[in-house]
Amino acid sequence: MKVKQFSLAAISAVTLACSASFYSAPANAWGKTGHRITGKIAQAYLSVEATAAIAELLGPESLAEASTYADEMRSNPSEFWQKTANPFHYVTLSEPHHYHEHDKPAQGDAMSALQDFTATLQNPDASKEEKQLALRFIVHIIGDLHQPLHVGSAALNDRGGNDVKVTFFGEPSNLHRVWDSGLVDHQQLSYTEFSHWLQRRITPDQAQRWATPDPYTWIHESSQLRDDVYPQTDEPYLAWDYVYNYTPVMKQRLQQGGVRIAAYLNHVFASNSN
Repeated sequence: MKVKQFSLAAISAVTLACSASFYSAPANAWGKTGHRITGKIAQAYLSVEATAAIAELLGPESLAEASTYADEMRSNPSEFWQKTANPFHYVTLSEPHHYHEHDKPAQGDAMSALQDFTATLQNPDASKEEKQLALRFIVHIIGDLHQPLHVGSAALNDRGGNDVKVTFFGEPSNLHRVWDSGLVDHQQLSYTEFSHWLQRRITPDQAQRWATPDPYTWIHESSQLRDDVYPQTDEPYLAWDYVYNYTPVMKQRLQQGGVRIAAYLNHVFASNSN
């Protein structure tokens, strides 16, 4: 399969009609705090080559800062941000737990965008600005794919839990929002505090086992977790029991997301140097 590369010219010129998907409205996996946690953790596991390449592209901008760029630009009025980039935050599976080529819609998804932005990052003819966009999106997409409800099910057809209305500690919400930000923000920690707590608990053995740059693995894991996080009542009131049961899952996915961001970028920039 020939992988296309995103260029600034293409971003301004491309017109893609976004067909129906399980998101008709923007969804920000993990929210800003969660994404920054994955970026902060990733920084600790970068290779020397990746660290140098990222510094050359982003200067003083950390991966924690870069991780939220794809959400912060959603209000940009350009066609790329208003139409083209919308599907790049999730995938929808036709089978329960495996991503296949036929799952990729015409407008693309997180998997196709990851491939495309990686090609841009490895393209010696791409401009620095194009590579900066690609790097920021890669960091964001890997975080997205570790949030279980950003790996949607075509059979459920509920927009990744956005259509599942819940009450979270007395406030109206939906299941997707609980996983994007509710569980994370309930900890009442800054991203630096939370990432420090999570990173120091990652053992060397875990870091080694988790360090796979294979997005099919991440998607498979999230899809299996996704099936377990749905409440079993029609009008669920989520509070302490739900937090108790799923905070360990949320924490591990943030840890794994951080390790995998580093593993993926280490692989990309090692390939570039060969």
